[in-house]
Amino acid sequence: MYYFLLGLLVIDGLLLAVVVLLQAGQGGGLASLGGGTADKVMGGRQATTLLHQLSWTFGAGLMALSLLLSVVASNRTSGLTDVQRQLQTAPQQAPTAPLGTDPAPPPIGGETQQPPPSPPPPPQP
Repeated sequence: MYYFLLGLLVIDGLLLAVVVLLQAGQGGGLASLGGGTADKVMGGRQATTLLHQLSWTFGAGLMALSLLLSVVASNRTSGLTDVQRQLQTAPQQAPTAPLGTDPAPPPIGGETQQPPPSPPPPPQP
């Protein structure tokens, strides 16, 4: 169902592009904004052609198919992905300390170092 709708969406998009490119331009482009009435800028009133109707139809179909495809795709991916399953079944490892915070390695020969003695308390007067 998903791939069928996806194929229809691609075909509809291609047909919409062809129909829009086949339509005759309004003429003028940005040059028509320099002056004139609103009829000239907006293209005026013209007869609705078959290409104009097809462009609206294919555009509406594109929107409807996109919405329908998003609903189908959201129902399709309701389970866990492979990565999520692997993360859930992986054994938990003890967290490691960030770089630069590891304690100093023990001295060679197995000797343990004693911390330096604390300074004597100051004399009381």
